[in-house]
Amino acid sequence: MATRRNPTARQVRLGTELRRMRDTAGLKATQAAALLGTTSAQMSQIESGIAGVSEDRLRRMAAHYSCTDRELVDALVAMAADRTRGWWEKYRGLLPASFLDLAELEHHATLRHNVEFLYIPGLLQTEDYARAIFSYRVPELHYGELELRVRHRMDRKVVIEGPDPAPYRAVIHESALRIRVGDRAAARAQLRHVLDLSEADHVTVRVIPFDLDGFAGAASAMTYVGGPVPKLDTALRDTPHGTAFIDAEAQLGALRTLFRKVEAVSLEPERSRDFIHRLVKEL
Repeated sequence: MATRRNPTARQVRLGTELRRMRDTAGLKATQAAALLGTTSAQMSQIESGIAGVSEDRLRRMAAHYSCTDRELVDALVAMAADRTRGWWEKYRGLLPASFLDLAELEHHATLRHNVEFLYIPGLLQTEDYARAIFSYRVPELHYGELELRVRHRMDRKVVIEGPDPAPYRAVIHESALRIRVGDRAAARAQLRHVLDLSEADHVTVRVIPFDLDGFAGAASAMTYVGGPVPKLDTALRDTPHGTAFIDAEAQLGALRTLFRKVEAVSLEPERSRDFIHRLVKEL
């Protein structure tokens, strides 16, 4: 059984789900290893994503763990068998692993939801807007690394602008629409780009205006990505030390509810487009 030095977030997630399945069955790793005819060391490697797992062994695990969720098991088998080497692989060794993990996550997503208060969501950004954001980093990035980040962000947009787009819903606060990360011309171009993308059938953009009574959800920023089954959804939230990938079922449920609450108080899509049109005219 070959091992991996640096498993991807997707590979780690597969192992995490297998460990959760075992924990739910009330089995220790040593007990599960004995049932499967392997060692506890190999179980640890599988559950940490360091080692892969075959379809046969995964289905035997599910049977020994009394997991009757066939859709979940089938989804995990698909994850285990996946050998996709997507466009993000050209950035391996050039950008931090989190950039590649996000791209892979989006590639397999069945949906994506965003709530943003300070910046236009990455999938809706223009090249100039993205460059302005990455340029503000401290310490400053040298030109080559800056352009790698910009190109990666533009390449990510294939999930909503490519031939097989996933449903995308974004809730953007007025503050993010008004903050000029670049000059006036770049801000105008950025807003027009959001308007253009919002015309697509699979893209929904809604705005939360400043003039909204009783809104206490300014800490609700998130990215929510749908998996093949709800248990395999993933949420991302910014932390002082980078982006946190969230996959605990209770937390995912809470974030789904939070997204619905924020979306419910936002303007309807048509009114949101009218709102953004007015901001363009102000520029």
